[in-house]
Amino acid sequence: MRATATSLTMAATVALAIGAVDTAQAQVKIRLEPYVTGVNAPLDMVPIPDGSGRKALIEQTGKVRIIDERGRLRPEPFLNIESKLVHLEPYFDEQGLLGIAFHPNYKENGRFYVAYSAPLQSGAPLDRKLWWAHTNIVAEYRVSKDDPNKADATTEKIISAIDWPQFNHNGHWIAFGPDGKLYISTGDGGYANDWGIGHNVLIGNGQDLSSPLGKILRIDVDSPQTNYTPPDNPFVGRADAHPWIWALGLRNPWRCSFDRGGNRELFCGDVQQNSYEEVSIVTRGANLGWRRMEADRCFDFLAPNKHPADCDKTGLTMPILVYNNCTAIPQNCMGISVTGGYVYRGAHKPWEGKYIFGDWSKSFDTMDGQIFFATRGADGKWTMEKATVVNMDKVPYVLAFAQDEQGEVYVLTSITTGPVGNLDTVYKIVPAN
Repeated sequence: MRATATSLTMAATVALAIGAVDTAQAQVKIRLEPYVTGVNAPLDMVPIPDGSGRKALIEQTGKVRIIDERGRLRPEPFLNIESKLVHLEPYFDEQGLLGIAFHPNYKENGRFYVAYSAPLQSGAPLDRKLWWAHTNIVAEYRVSKDDPNKADATTEKIISAIDWPQFNHNGHWIAFGPDGKLYISTGDGGYANDWGIGHNVLIGNGQDLSSPLGKILRIDVDSPQTNYTPPDNPFVGRADAHPWIWALGLRNPWRCSFDRGGNRELFCGDVQQNSYEEVSIVTRGANLGWRRMEADRCFDFLAPNKHPADCDKTGLTMPILVYNNCTAIPQNCMGISVTGGYVYRGAHKPWEGKYIFGDWSKSFDTMDGQIFFATRGADGKWTMEKATVVNMDKVPYVLAFAQDEQGEVYVLTSITTGPVGNLDTVYKIVPAN
């Protein structure tokens, strides 16, 4: 999911060269209204595009749940793939059911997609069988012909299967873009510093164009005859590059989203190493820098807390927001692991166009989730400010954000550090007054 236990303690003040914490004006005041309760580690919630007003919510432990048009959680799951997952540790785990996306023509074809961590596939090379952790799957399913609240579990079709060195840095947010293609975020393969078993020893997986790890992938699920490869992907035809790659240089993109308005930009929160966190706008062929850079700073994977004064930044896309990570920079901390969110396009006009995102917590051992609002200025630069939650002293751990068909934004939370118990809540983010 977010980061390793060793790299999880990350926090925040924004780097002035890119974005800044706005302390000159009053903080945004919000209220968190309970929307759905009694769920287990909710990692995504998306509208079902069939005109029904329903939403699908995924639980890390393997269930897809249906929320009806009145906001009621149906007791029976839409789909249950618990038996397909690797074993999950209840205290903390980054594996599991990680993403869901419905085909743009779902109303007509009934097709949807899930991303999950399965045991290492049987055809993996011997060295992977000995040391690697699991295989991340993207699979297609279809809704039951007889019941719109039930998927047909027999229709699974594997679209993507990527072997994973470590249990962490999986990414695997999935969503259809404005172009109708399916986008998949992938982390660098885990552990720390893009280093170790399963990592490119010379440049790291994030910079290795031959590896699908540390990337944004883009596929055409309607073209299996071309191995799902869109011909306009930026590295198609290069012998040294995986053809699905849309962008590279990511460490652990934990939750991305397309803006419903504006220029339909792709925003990603990318969990960094020990010193900084970042949010980026990802474009075709962009190199976000990892592991040459940690956020907007030069990075040395052998001395991760000592950032070189200079490095080769040629061809790199800088993040729009950077903030300090408490592992190495405890002063003025704002969190320990970025959680990407959504550009607000709802009814509250003062929030129009603001990017609402957050951080998992300010502490691993004590829940202290953070919610931020970021604003793009007339000069194109972004600033951010922490939201004040008027009806809570402490926000639970922030797992993810969601957006409904009306453009309103929700935060998906947990009161535990791992996927255990039906204890968790999805809140709607609303103005305090």
